[in-house]
Amino acid sequence: MTRQLRGKRIGMAAAAVLASTALLAGCASNGGGSGSDGSGGSEGAQITKAGIIGDQPEAGEPVSGGTLSFAGYSMPSSLDPTKTQPAGSTGGTEMANIYDLLVRYDADKQEYVPQLAESLTESDDHLTWTIGLREGVTFSDGTPLDAQAVVDSINRYTKNRGANSQQFQAGVKSIEATDPQTVTITLNAPWREFPAVLTFGYGMILAPAAYADPNNFKPIGAGPYTVANFAPAESLELTPREDYWDGKPYLDTLKFVNIAGGQPRIQAMDSGGVQMTFLRSAEWVANATDKYPGFYEPLNVNAVLQINNRDGRPGADPNIRKAIALALDPDVINQRAYSGDGHPTTKIFAEWSKWHNDVPAYTQDTAQAKQLVDAAKANGFDGNLTYVSVNSPEAQAFATSVQAMLNAVGFDVDVQYAATVTDVVKRMYIDHDFDITRGSYSISDAIPYMRLSASLRSDSSNNILGYNSPEMDELLDTVQHATTDDAKKAALKAVEQKIHDDVPYVNLGWGANFVAWKPNVYGAMPSNDGIMLLGNTWIKK
Repeated sequence: MTRQLRGKRIGMAAAAVLASTALLAGCASNGGGSGSDGSGGSEGAQITKAGIIGDQPEAGEPVSGGTLSFAGYSMPSSLDPTKTQPAGSTGGTEMANIYDLLVRYDADKQEYVPQLAESLTESDDHLTWTIGLREGVTFSDGTPLDAQAVVDSINRYTKNRGANSQQFQAGVKSIEATDPQTVTITLNAPWREFPAVLTFGYGMILAPAAYADPNNFKPIGAGPYTVANFAPAESLELTPREDYWDGKPYLDTLKFVNIAGGQPRIQAMDSGGVQMTFLRSAEWVANATDKYPGFYEPLNVNAVLQINNRDGRPGADPNIRKAIALALDPDVINQRAYSGDGHPTTKIFAEWSKWHNDVPAYTQDTAQAKQLVDAAKANGFDGNLTYVSVNSPEAQAFATSVQAMLNAVGFDVDVQYAATVTDVVKRMYIDHDFDITRGSYSISDAIPYMRLSASLRSDSSNNILGYNSPEMDELLDTVQHATTDDAKKAALKAVEQKIHDDVPYVNLGWGANFVAWKPNVYGAMPSNDGIMLLGNTWIKK
């Protein structure tokens, strides 16, 4: 029996119900020691399930008109999905509202549902996915969105090495337009998480005219809005389409603005300067969830100490990596860097996760850490570690906490602050000029394979660690090809055990994306990674 996902128009009543979903909360665990399993942090209830939270007044009937301003986490410098990381924090929402998504992730149902596509069907042998397209859908330039346009857009995305293209190329045997409304994708092996790629860049379908001239990209898609004005990395103004397949949007204008920092974004919400914002830092997520409704998405491995594993670096020695893990207390970092609002744990999959397992957490053992550092020094290690960091209050607090704990066991940590985020990215991704640095892998329960593979697979372009393990590559393959949740959970446990044994990085806490909105904003539709679809969003007068 094939598995089929079929979509339908999101009506007014559905939008109102979605916007008033009840609070989803888990029980707090203030956990005692370092590396406590998953739920340490603030007093009181903690939200441990993805969904829309918070109370709002009764929605009533949607009304048209008004401007909604959205302060994202980081504005895109390009609207070409192959040149922008199409995640919720880095332009995903902006682009999804221009191009739409073939598929979105429904956090309440914990499954993928068609969006721009009408249906998505998996074959009995798990080797074929068939995308059925809606009749009569057009791009904003009036040309039809048919199967060949989807195939061509996806092939361009792969050719231009968009995000997740390595995984797509390795997993997909062929993609073809089998009739004008049908796209058939054949896999090399089962890949149950495959629909996830269609919720990111691969699902953002471009009109042929968008890339007809390689030197003059045009943001032409099939989404609810078109581009009125775009200032790269600064602002984006969108206007609604009269002929959008799901009906003309209610808003007159949708604006995306650049406001740096969690506190300024919350202040802009408080003053009414913006009506929606994207938050990630634990302190500001905690602040906003106390005041505003929104979409909350818990994420595993959200605060990571990344270790350069490459030859010639101290982290090439597994005993030094283990000493780093044993020296650190996530609870101390939580207090100093996140004002106690974080969720300290060294577990890859926190206690709330459906993939949680019994692989032991790392707990601080300074005596054993010092023994390992002393042994490394006896073999010629000079004790020096270079920590590269952005220069912000939170990053400084994180860095100095790590520095103090590592110095206490015999390391000599030099914290080097870069002038800009761009400088940090260059040192990490291009020059690989660091020993340790802070990062985040933001692994939601919906897409564990995608994020783990990107960070740990030996040949991944996003593997900034230089970690190279054929055994890990095989374990990741097992995760990818698992056809049941039980098999996937067992495979993910094996991956976590390998991370525990090899220590390519040290997880120091789980966290969350939170997209907050004013209480009079209704109809926002979330997908993976905090990407928000705003075609049915409206503002109550």
